Amino acid sequence: MKKSKKVLLLITILISIIHLIPFYLLITVSFKPVDDLSSKWLPPDTLYFDNFTNAWKEANLDQAFYNNIVITVISVFLVVFLGACASYPLARFKTRLNRFMFLFFISAMIVPPLTILVPLYKFIVDIGGLNQPWAIILLHVTFNLPITIFLFTGFINTIPRELDEAAMIDGMSRFSLFFRIIMPLLKPVTVTVIILTGVNVWNDYQFSVFFLQSSESHTLTVALSSFFSQYVNNVGWVAAGSLLSSLPIIILYLFLQKYFISGLSSGAVKG
Repeated sequence: MKKSKKVLLLITILISIIHLIPFYLLITVSFKPVDDLSSKWLPPDTLYFDNFTNAWKEANLDQAFYNNIVITVISVFLVVFLGACASYPLARFKTRLNRFMFLFFISAMIVPPLTILVPLYKFIVDIGGLNQPWAIILLHVTFNLPITIFLFTGFINTIPRELDEAAMIDGMSRFSLFFRIIMPLLKPVTVTVIILTGVNVWNDYQFSVFFLQSSESHTLTVALSSFFSQYVNNVGWVAAGSLLSSLPIIILYLFLQKYFISGLSSGAVKG
């Protein structure tokens, strides 16, 4: 093995270890009782499952899981559908207006959401969206569309225009062309968008903590944060709840990982 390849291999292993350390600590803490004062780096002597049952009951995780699933599924569907529909004309019709709209969407990616939190909060309150799932879904769709349009537009640019011309010569409408020919070809980048948006929405805290204040509307991140306060610090319960909440996203990624990298790289080839 060449020296350069060995260096790259060592760097890869080092980065992997750095990313795995928090997950290892999460597992060790989640299986330790509260009175276990041993180092967090040491594995537990016995597996203590009460942290999981206590976290599930005290944080009302069944309702939080339901809220997360509803918000994430609807948000991802809308982001994929709207992003794909908006990207097709931006990629196929290179007008000045479309170039301006593409740059406008891309420029929105550099705006930190927290910088407009105050007017955003006032707007949500004025339209009656506080503690409402549809309001948080609206926010997630809005802030995830720019990167989605960027990826979809770049991917559609790699699809030959001859496909469009051949389909329209055969009498297919532009609407049918998009949904019957273009949309199936977007599978790799669609999977990438699903994973990126799904992770962002599932793990969201910055919006949920402000706009979902009632206990019935809490998502997983907000529900688990209730274990930390001035007088309470249940690290084991938080670790157990965090481990449970991370499983759906991990499973989703394991099933879709083969499409993720190809979709991400292809979507960024052209803008």
